[in-house]
Amino acid sequence: MNPNMLPFFPAIFLIILQSLWFPNPALSSTAGLDSISRLLRIQDRQRAPPSVQEAAAAAVVHRLLPSHSSSFHFRIISKDECGSDYCFVVKNHPAYTRAGDPQILIAGTTGVDIVAGLHWYLKQRCGSHISWDKTGGSQLSSVPKVGFLPRVQEAGILVPRPVPWSYYQNAVTSSYSFAWWDWNRWEKEIDWMALQGINLPLAFTGQETIWQKVFQEKFNMSTSDLDDFFGGPAFLAWSRMGNLHGWGGPLPQSWLDQQLNMQKKILARMYELGMNPVLPAFSGNVPVALKRIFPLAKITRLGNWFSVKNDVKWCCTYLLDATDPLFIDIGKAFIEKQLQEYGRTSHIYNCDTFDENTPPSDDPEYISSLGAAIFKGMQSGDDDAVWLMQIYAAMKPNGPIFCMQGWLFSYDPFWKPPQMKALLHSVPIGKLVILDLCMLHNFAANIEMYGILDAIASGPIKARISINSTMANHTYHGGLFDFPKVGVGMSMEGIEQNPIVYDLMSEMAFQHNKIDVKVWVDLYSTRRYGQSVPLIQKGWNILYHTIYNCTDGAYDKNRDVIVSIPDVDPSLISGQQNGFLKYGKPYTKTFIREITDSFEQPHLWYPTSEVIHALELFLCSGDELSRSNTYRYDIVDLTRQVLAKYANQLFFEVIEAYQSRDLDQVTLLSRKFLNLVNDLDTLLATHDGFLLGPWLESAKQLAQNQEQQKQYEWNARTQITMWYDNTELEASLLRDYGNKYWSGLLRDYYGPRAAIYFKQLRESLENGEDFNLKEWRREWIKLTNDWQNSTNIFPLKSRGDALNTSRWLFNKYLRTSTILA
Repeated sequence: MNPNMLPFFPAIFLIILQSLWFPNPALSSTAGLDSISRLLRIQDRQRAPPSVQEAAAAAVVHRLLPSHSSSFHFRIISKDECGSDYCFVVKNHPAYTRAGDPQILIAGTTGVDIVAGLHWYLKQRCGSHISWDKTGGSQLSSVPKVGFLPRVQEAGILVPRPVPWSYYQNAVTSSYSFAWWDWNRWEKEIDWMALQGINLPLAFTGQETIWQKVFQEKFNMSTSDLDDFFGGPAFLAWSRMGNLHGWGGPLPQSWLDQQLNMQKKILARMYELGMNPVLPAFSGNVPVALKRIFPLAKITRLGNWFSVKNDVKWCCTYLLDATDPLFIDIGKAFIEKQLQEYGRTSHIYNCDTFDENTPPSDDPEYISSLGAAIFKGMQSGDDDAVWLMQIYAAMKPNGPIFCMQGWLFSYDPFWKPPQMKALLHSVPIGKLVILDLCMLHNFAANIEMYGILDAIASGPIKARISINSTMANHTYHGGLFDFPKVGVGMSMEGIEQNPIVYDLMSEMAFQHNKIDVKVWVDLYSTRRYGQSVPLIQKGWNILYHTIYNCTDGAYDKNRDVIVSIPDVDPSLISGQQNGFLKYGKPYTKTFIREITDSFEQPHLWYPTSEVIHALELFLCSGDELSRSNTYRYDIVDLTRQVLAKYANQLFFEVIEAYQSRDLDQVTLLSRKFLNLVNDLDTLLATHDGFLLGPWLESAKQLAQNQEQQKQYEWNARTQITMWYDNTELEASLLRDYGNKYWSGLLRDYYGPRAAIYFKQLRESLENGEDFNLKEWRREWIKLTNDWQNSTNIFPLKSRGDALNTSRWLFNKYLRTSTILA
């Protein structure tokens, strides 16, 4: 949630960290590799039978490309056939004689590897493209008809994984993106994971039901004791991490039962495909009722987490001391109950200690005892347990020891070398795998075109071969040591955005060499739309060098004014450079005269005139591509991106007019801003990927009665606007964190909110008084709370023509001498 980090490589690297601080890092690193190798052998031995994995892979093809179900034959092979690595092999089927026979044979060490091989073939040989439905879906029209599939070279093509694991998800993705999914949506996502070669996904669904069973059956708690422990359906990620309790709850029993059943389906499918789902473990976060039931237990209340008034009704959760015997008992019981309910495990468990919370003591012995107890709880329930920990790290160039200065270790000054060492060395060698997250690509499922394609295409490769890299194979260099690599992957707070980034990132799981990004981007546009269009290729090349070349060192948390209006006196906003489009360069100096958390300037890292030119090229090619859903998504997204940045400029022009006491200009420009918000809403309504309605409806669909429907809809509305507590005059500290460019949200909430701010500007000038910040906040917070409690209906399907609407808006707002100068 706190994105103050430097983006280096937009991928996540899995490393064994147990060589840190040991007197002989070479020996400890070797021991770590031996331990992981042993785990891999166990996973291979316990994997689903080959026939099950082959059938699961065939089912993916049937769902993805049913017309070609008979064109592919799948076979599980041993790692020996892949040179002791995990791999896939694509061959011409030796028995093919006529249409209807299998034409292509795809073999792999697991079901996931087979499906990844299928994706490779469709992508590299058939020019297809696979994406989330919301981002345009898959382009499969380029796949030749049955019987005419392209052949590969006679020897076949073998592609080994450079590292065994490909990881996916973030601890909060389950709330920002997965919160309301039914089985149909989960099935599509698991298919998508397999096609991208993901074999190490988090599997967090339904854990509240496991906790309910553990606490009720083993520790004498009642249902009411747990009502205040779990968060609401849209906020489970943060109650799991011990940031909050009770907010949005209580969870109905029907929700708990529903989610446990869903988890069983999810795990069954993942295991059928040969995946290694990562289950949760106990971190010490406990219900307050434990104090009453075990009065002698050592339980500490943690500090405030973003609560406006330190409101203990929601914040300040309870932590069981690691030295208390109950700690290991609870940890063991939780692992055992999962094994009992699910029937099996991949032996990897995620537990992130103090994710955005500070430990009650900085004593290294306490920190060490906590880490040891967490792992002991896992191991007591599963002898082969390995702890997987997220550390959102910003890689530093000053040596290997303190490179782990990220989310857990860098944003909180609590974590100094002694505390880091104590935590990381509390676990036996090879039993702790670190997710070294050098960049999170997305925060809170915000919608923003953004990325660093060059870093994606080279970062994992550089990391594997660099002497000082955490991904490099173990070596020892005069006191500087490297850590063994065990995986690569991607972690984002929200999905279903920037498909080009995820297409390239997932490809790196099988890449052994750097990618020529210019060539790759040209092919990407052809694959995405099913045909080569020179103007589109030129447009994508511009986007590659602008939007997808963010090298300014800033994280990209969307703070566009439309979706995150400044909560600040306008007289304090000063110093902006009027350069949105006139000079084609980004802002360099928008700031607040006083230090405040109420306004973060919008992020702009590229010349906007170049991106407008790219949009023009996309529009010029529209008649050729307008039937392509992927193109329609992209034209809406690109138009939205350009106009969102233009809206930022308009807002600052309003502020300049206000500061010049020019009421007429404030009125004129604010009206133009509000019209633009409504026009953007109309644009977003033309594609299913930008609608508010499905988010709200999917929440309500899970409800069993009207009361639940109201609760779930409130959860869904609150997460994307202002969540966590607020007062009448003080907004939540998490306002707009989960903002979205969704049709319905702009017209119904963001527009009316901006209108309130502009009204206060006009009244200030009309009355010759200072801006009434208190009244602005009162009206804004009331609008927000009323909107969260409302139940009006929004469309579930797109309406209008994406291309024509985009052209109309381009001519209305962008085709002017000032803007295109």
